[in-house]
Amino acid sequence: MSAPQHRDILIIGGGPAGTATAIRAARAGASVTLFEKGATGRDKICGDGLTPRAVKALNELGVELTDAHRIDGLRMIANSTVRQLNWPGIAPFPAHGAVWPRRFLDTRLMELAEAAGAEVLWEHEAMPTLDGDRVTGVTVDGATWTADLVVVATGAPGPVTKLLGANRDPNEPFGLAIRTYAETPRHAERYLEACLTLRDETGTPVPGYGWMFPAGDGTVNIGVGALSTMKGFKKLNLNRLQDSYRALVQDDWQLGPDLERPRAWRLPMSVTKRHGPGWVAIGDAAGLVNPMNGEGIDYGLESGMLAADLFLADPAGAPAAYDREIGERFDSFLRTGRRFSFLIGHPWILRTGLRFAVGTEGIANVTLQVMGNLVDSSTPGVGGFTMRAADSLLGIADPLLRKTRAAA
Repeated sequence: MSAPQHRDILIIGGGPAGTATAIRAARAGASVTLFEKGATGRDKICGDGLTPRAVKALNELGVELTDAHRIDGLRMIANSTVRQLNWPGIAPFPAHGAVWPRRFLDTRLMELAEAAGAEVLWEHEAMPTLDGDRVTGVTVDGATWTADLVVVATGAPGPVTKLLGANRDPNEPFGLAIRTYAETPRHAERYLEACLTLRDETGTPVPGYGWMFPAGDGTVNIGVGALSTMKGFKKLNLNRLQDSYRALVQDDWQLGPDLERPRAWRLPMSVTKRHGPGWVAIGDAAGLVNPMNGEGIDYGLESGMLAADLFLADPAGAPAAYDREIGERFDSFLRTGRRFSFLIGHPWILRTGLRFAVGTEGIANVTLQVMGNLVDSSTPGVGGFTMRAADSLLGIADPLLRKTRAAA
């Protein structure tokens, strides 16, 4: 039997989070191998929207966005109210986002990882190896690899996170979404569109939204997402919800037929732990998804770069330092989002809240910051103040919100 191959960092998963780690670490001289279970050029079910926060992270990685479709803002629709607002350009984030189908974005990031010196192995499904409670490496096709750090970038919870005990917290909400593509003459618009007032086939208000993300290539990414806190969530038929939303926007967007079968995915919004001896979880695998918009690409990129930076500074202390810094950056905002999802799970609160969210331009601007992932623990101004106040108030109300949550 051959001796195990050793690397400084082994990465499981080739999405934006995993590739961000690979690019950052390999450029600094670390030995890195990334395992992706999909085939070269694989697609990833996603809304394809890149927030200004994601654009900043991609710029930091040196990713050229010339092939992406520029987005200047967000059009929010709540019943008859329409608010079209530009991204605010709050430092350090640019005043634009993008739409870039994941099959192209992920391929570009993989290419940059290889160019940086990382070894990328497609169609390789890796599982962590444990010595007691310490992760010492991975096994792949019967072969053993060892590493100083294993980075889990596997997306929604699955076998890898289950093995490590990094499961979704069953007491916290999660989301489901579905999307497809359709041709439209409005494909080059520079605004995302979000319909905040969805209803299921019984007329029950759905906490979530429908989206139209123009891709600039003749098509639009059209989809809907819903939170698990809604009444009747277990009976929610995503395909019917998608059909209902499509009918709503059909004429305005002059949509052609679906270009592929609508595909659904799960949005994790919590995790029981995101690090341990010898490993860290990043991106969706760490529950880093905004409960108020289902977005996580930007958090994946940031958490991936952070994991690499902390490892390069102190390999032994990196897992604990990573967990601490991720908590300081994001825990308050994401916790507030999860609590808010319990609040809007009540239909009457959802109806009132949506009218309020876009009722004035000032409040709509705060909603815009939240929907653009532009708020975290360091955000200045009204947006940051509002979220910090909401964290305190919803913290007090949280036990009641959970106790009176709508029946799923």
